[in-house]
Amino acid sequence: MSEHDEQCQLFSILALYEEAHPELKWVHAIPNGGHRHISVAKAMKAEGLKAGVWDIFVPFQRGSYHGMYIEMKYGNNHLTTNQKRFMQDLGNAYDWRICYCAIEAAQAIGEYLGIEELERIV
Repeated sequence: MSEHDEQCQLFSILALYEEAHPELKWVHAIPNGGHRHISVAKAMKAEGLKAGVWDIFVPFQRGSYHGMYIEMKYGNNHLTTNQKRFMQDLGNAYDWRICYCAIEAAQAIGEYLGIEELERIV
């Protein structure tokens, strides 16, 4: 398994619940990480790609939060300096979660959106 595999699994899980909870179709990935050919990386940077932006965004206001960001990590990986700065700069306007597997991320999304089926997923 890898961070990529876990994130793919997360979106497969969310797809199973989209019919009952249509808001899940707007949860989306932000393709900032990964290794790519230098020409692709330059093109993506020119299009606005920013180092440090977290992996997944849940674009719905809940309580005092304007949305939720999730950073997927695998193994012993931790937040980078840029990821910490992104979280600090945006502050308390968002709910922030670091998740190490698809199940943990699905549960976090379920808790945030109040979707009991995801909160209890195992």
